[in-house]
Amino acid sequence: MARYAAQLDQYQKAIDIYEQVGKSCIENTLLKYSAKEHFFRAALCHMAVDQLNAQIALKKYDEMFPAFSDSREYKLCKKLLEKLETQDVDGFSEAVTEYDTVSRLDPWFTSLLLKIKKQISQDDIR
Repeated sequence: MARYAAQLDQYQKAIDIYEQVGKSCIENTLLKYSAKEHFFRAALCHMAVDQLNAQIALKKYDEMFPAFSDSREYKLCKKLLEKLETQDVDGFSEAVTEYDTVSRLDPWFTSLLLKIKKQISQDDIR
């Protein structure tokens, strides 16, 4: 449901679902480490809406699940937020490419990251 909501630009709905699933994963020993995937997806949805909320969300996810801050996903989110803040399109692309060489991004991630990247281009026009 969350994937489809994000594809339809219903980011808040997607965020709510990903956070709920991430929290429930933390409470289950067998699913604990899959929480980072849900928090990563939620963080990207936050970025598609607002950079400040994305920063706040990353901090919240780190507090809920401290192992998240050691993950490649968390580090990518931090780097992407930095590139969004500085309006660095090339740096944004480099960060995504660097991540993708180790962990392949599926089409859902790619399309969402392109939407986020377009924010930089649109901000340049304004």
